[in-house]
Parts: sequence; C-alpha cells; structure tokens
Amino acid sequence: MDNTQRLGEEKISKLLLSFSVPAIVGMIVSALYNVIDRIFIGNSAGSLGIAGISIGFPIMMVQSALGMMVGIGATALMSIKLGEQKKEEAEKIVGNAITLLLIVSITMTLLVFFLDPLLRIFGASDEVMPYARDYMRVIMLGSIFGAFSMGMNNFIRAEGKPRLAMATQILGTVLNAALAPLFIFAFQWGMTGAGLATVVSQAVSAIWVVLYFTTGRSTLKIHTQTFKLDKAVVIGILTLGLSSFFQQLAQSLLNAIMNKNLVAYGGDIAVSGVGVVMSLVTLIMMPIIGLSIGAQPIIGFNYGARKFDRSRKTLIYAVVAATVISTVGFVLIRMFPTQLISIFNSHDAELIKSGTRSLMFFTFFLPLIGFQMVGAGYFQAVGKPKQSLILSLSRQVIILIPALLILPLFFGLDGVLAATPLSDVLATIVTGIWLFFELRSESRISAQDQQRIENEGKAMDVAALQKEILTEE
Repeated sequence: MDNTQRLGEEKISKLLLSFSVPAIVGMIVSALYNVIDRIFIGNSAGSLGIAGISIGFPIMMVQSALGMMVGIGATALMSIKLGEQKKEEAEKIVGNAITLLLIVSITMTLLVFFLDPLLRIFGASDEVMPYARDYMRVIMLGSIFGAFSMGMNNFIRAEGKPRLAMATQILGTVLNAALAPLFIFAFQWGMTGAGLATVVSQAVSAIWVVLYFTTGRSTLKIHTQTFKLDKAVVIGILTLGLSSFFQQLAQSLLNAIMNKNLVAYGGDIAVSGVGVVMSLVTLIMMPIIGLSIGAQPIIGFNYGARKFDRSRKTLIYAVVAATVISTVGFVLIRMFPTQLISIFNSHDAELIKSGTRSLMFFTFFLPLIGFQMVGAGYFQAVGKPKQSLILSLSRQVIILIPALLILPLFFGLDGVLAATPLSDVLATIVTGIWLFFELRSESRISAQDQQRIENEGKAMDVAALQKEILTEE
C-alpha cells in the first residue's frame, strides 16, 4: 500500500501514530537545546545565569525565525517541484536557500557589535548583563552553524526522510548534553562554556547535513552554479516561509515584553523563575506541536478527498491525545512543582519560591492547550492558512501581548503571571467557536455530496429501466 492509499484507507490511530512520533521526537529534541543549557547554568551560575539566557532568548528567536523562514519556505517549494518531477528546479532551490542561509547567518553575526544595546532593550540589568553577554556573544558568532543545521535539516524532510532528519536533531542534542557539563563544570567556562556547547553541537549537526548532500547519499545534489540568487526562487522561498517567520518573530516580541515587565515588577529573580517555567512548559508543548504536525497530512488528504468523516476522526483522535499530554503535564506540575523547579537549581531558595509560584500561575489552564493547538493546526491542514495563523497567534500574541501590557498596570507581578492563563482560556474559546462552524460547514457539504450521489444513482436506475423497455419493444 503506497502513502496515498494509506492516508485514505489505513486505520486512523495507526496512521496518526506513525506520522506523529518522528515529529514529536524532533520537536522535543529541538526544545532540549535551551533546556539543557538552563539546567547546567542554573546549577553553576545560579539564578543570574538563567536570567542571562532568558534575556538573550528573544535574539535567539529572531535568529531561529530567519532560519525557519528560509528552511521551511525552501522545503515547501522543493516538495512541490519534486512532486512535479522537476528535480533540476528543486536543486536550484537548494542552492538559493544555502545562499540565503549564509546571508542570514552573516547578518546575525554582525549584530554582535550591537549586543549590549540589544540586551538592554530586552531587559538586561547591570547584574544580568555580564551573564547574558558571555552567552549570547558565542551564540551569535556561531550563527552560521545554527542556521545551516536548522535550515538544511528541513531539506532532508523534503526528500521524504523524516527519520534521518530526526536523527540529525538527536545527534546535536545528545552532544550538547555531553559537552555542556564538561565545558561549564570541568573547564570552568561558565556562560561562555554553555554557549560554546550549543554552538559546537550545532556545528556537528550542520557538518552532518552538508556531508549528506555532498557525498552522494541525497536525492537532491548541491551544485555551485545554483548558489546565484534567482529573484523568482527567492520570492517563492520567502513567501512560503513568511508564516513561520512571523510566528517566531511574534514569540521574540512576546518574550521581550514579558522580560521587561518581569524586571519592572519582580526584578531579576522573576526573570529567572519564569525562564525555568518556560523551559518546563516548552517540554509539554513540543509533543503537542509534533502531534499536530503529524495529524495534518492525514487531515489534509482526507479533506481533499471529501472523506470528511476520516478528517474529523483524525481531529478527534489528535485532540484527545493532545489533551491527555497536557493533562498529564498539568497533574505532574501540580504534584511536584518545587521538585521540578529544583532541577534547575536545588540551593537557591528564592529562585525555587519564585519559580514555583510562576509555574502554578502559568499552567492554570494547561489542560486546554492541547485542544487549542491542534484546533489551530486543523485549519492549516484543510488549506485555510489565514484562519490557522490567526488562531495560532491568538494565544501567544493577539490576546497575550495586550494582556501583558494592561494587567500589570493594575496587578503588578501577578498581572504579568496571570496574562498567560487568561490568554489560554480565551484563545481556546475562540478556537472552539471557529472549529464548530467549520465542522458544521463540512457536514453540510458532506450531506450535499450524499444527496448528489443518491440523485445520480436514481438517474442511472431510470436510464437503465428506459433502456430495458426499449430493448423489450
């Protein structure tokens, strides 16, 4: 059974599992880079070190946004050309994307000359500045490795090899986990060591991916003549990657606003506490995102084939699975909040107290998140990217940023912490309403299809009867 037949005929639960697991593993592995750094830094440099990484995180998000715009945009364009059997055009896209990734990485590297003003904009205090500077200087100087490891890894997926792409991510994460304690504790390199562990890991992943494309193992080949930028190709890549770019950029803006408010109303310790919380929550979010990614091709295929019962069933299965994940995370957080925060620093009582309080606030409506994220992904799967983008941004931007700007004026630090759960519940309500009308519209289409089939059947019966009468005469 080929992939097309599988999507339309195979058992939904089996399909969802096979499509989601590689995506889930990939998302978790990707998230672990930052979590690992925060754990080791928290247990060496303390709360100020965690605050330093948190303050620099919006800059890293901008770097990620640019890399994803090129990587995901090029991957989508490549997939289309490969589907059209236009291999040479797909290879031209690879070459242009490599040039764009090089431009992106050089741009981010040059920003190191403006690092201190950038960190001030994002909320660095005098105490946190040395930690943030030491970490981010290394990260930005190694931008080329981050851009290529992330961007070109997507090209492997375009060739239909998600497991190999996943293995590349695992390679970098495992190496980071091994190097971080070595550089931070054994070599006593502190924040610089944490950044260096990340960059070296990304460099190894980048070399791995480049070797894959240059040693004859790949379907698509790299040719130097394709490095020259073609206006139409560049526009195609950037256009298809804009959605991912704006989502990542919005996350950067959100983190910057949150950090500024946390510093204003709670000081550096609040930034550290929320930095730990974001790491923990991210680990819960990543499997849900992976599940949504895995469900989308199944939903999209069956929606296009007008098998709405299968697309709805996939949605239901994905929502249930995502809700189970978010609920398990919620229960664990409620049972062991202090222990979870202590993983990042077991000796700083102030950090543990601040982080525990923030964790309880942030995750108040966590069980709702699975439905909201999968629901937003459903619209992307059925070819309605505008609705998907609005719903995806509603929780993290459209509702949350205004809440972050307004609530602290009345409730101080509690207002900053309450903005996230408020955004979670309102975004879930909006998603539920929008999804209700979408599914009702599909039901109408399905009923019309059924009526048409019945009418066509009756017409065929009448025609057969008339033919039979004429034959007898």
